[in-house]
Amino acid sequence: MESILIVDDDINLCKALKEELAEVGYNADYVNSGDLAFEYFAHHTVDLLLLDLKMPGKNGFDVLKEMKEKNIESKVIVLTAYADVKSAIDSAKLGATDFISKPYDFDELLITIRKVLQRDT
Repeated sequence: MESILIVDDDINLCKALKEELAEVGYNADYVNSGDLAFEYFAHHTVDLLLLDLKMPGKNGFDVLKEMKEKNIESKVIVLTAYADVKSAIDSAKLGATDFISKPYDFDELLITIRKVLQRDT
């Protein structure tokens, strides 16, 4: 079973998304900051990261840069309310696999998750 980590400062979104993903068979968990994501990586294997860009402290771009520096191989879907072309391009340059804007449609997000998880790294 693939593991998914949600990294977003919106706890309500994290809880709801974790439940939705569990209902369709994914092992999902969440943290509410970029710093906590790296604590989580130290103890868990993560197949896919759902990453918000705008967070206090370490933002999504910082997380992507640090993942690259530390050779963390998880696939990343950026999930953000601040979607624009520049952010999408910048996140892709840093290793994000896909980019979805909030509010998201769960069915569309699920299709993207399945597509990304099936891709070879």
